[in-house]
Amino acid sequence: MGREEILRQLRDYRSRWPDESETVGRFIDFVSSHSDCFERQLQMGHVTGSAWVVNRAGTHVLLTHHKKLNLWVQLGGHADGDSDVFRVARREAEEESGLQGLVPAWEGLFDVDVHRIPASREGPEHFHWDARYAFRATGSEAYRVGEESHDLAWIGIESLESVTKEESMLRMARKWREPPAPSRG
Repeated sequence: MGREEILRQLRDYRSRWPDESETVGRFIDFVSSHSDCFERQLQMGHVTGSAWVVNRAGTHVLLTHHKKLNLWVQLGGHADGDSDVFRVARREAEEESGLQGLVPAWEGLFDVDVHRIPASREGPEHFHWDARYAFRATGSEAYRVGEESHDLAWIGIESLESVTKEESMLRMARKWREPPAPSRG
């Protein structure tokens, strides 16, 4: 697949969310400039895939209280060379939660974000160029807490601010509540 598919998705995303053109432009420039953008070894940063996972009713989102970041965030992780970032996002969500049968709940990219990851014993400070996709749980909503998390919880989308003030999380909640037509599946 290479970089062409994520670049196509980013251009489509920019046309739906013109207010985010600056971030999307930076993301496109990063992917275009680094053939190894999906590799964790690219120390300046790398593309990651994340999942906004909602329950069947679409009223709650499954978040992880991430051990390394000590924040409530969406599920997701490193591409580790896989350029199919949608597949990465779904795989990471399933691995981190134990949920099976996640189906797309949104056409194309749901959100994009570029955020700094602080230096740690695993490596230097770097950036995650995060491609985010929305999924809906269709099977059991019973999750399991994995080793990367302090906890997981279904959080009411309307009350997301009670657990996080992170703008990118609140932006996803706004998008879920008020999607551009016709994006929601």
